Amino acid sequence: MAVLASYVGKCSKKVKNVVERGAVKKFAEAIGDLHPIYWEEEAGKNSRYQTNIAPPTFPRVFDYGVIEGLNLPAKGLIHGEQSFHYDRPLLVGEELFCYAKVESYDEKQSSMGNIGRLVITSYGEDVLGNIIFTSTATIILTEAVRKAMMV
Repeated sequence: MAVLASYVGKCSKKVKNVVERGAVKKFAEAIGDLHPIYWEEEAGKNSRYQTNIAPPTFPRVFDYGVIEGLNLPAKGLIHGEQSFHYDRPLLVGEELFCYAKVESYDEKQSSMGNIGRLVITSYGEDVLGNIIFTSTATIILTEAVRKAMMV
């Protein structure tokens, strides 16, 4: 679908997010990782970070804005893979500015027909504009999903 290839390089606008203490605790509980560094204030103060930090996959809950015109369906997408890279941990209480960028799109033949692979990188910057983390996700679009998008 050449239309999806035209989005390569496009970004969403930056959206302010906060690494909120209650959200970090709920997230840690949801993933079954109750390490005290995430939620116990005393453990955070006594850590090398001198505060609580968020679990490594916590950026999944952030708002990255909308890449204008990229209207992916709400269902039928396949989560291919995801990776995270950090320059440092996310600190509980800090503000981040997050956005997403379409890195690539290609198609290939598979046993499910012609599938599309959309790669999107999400960024989190501190208030000074320093990139704290990136997360790269590959989204698989089956032939049926791509056809439905053209309707």
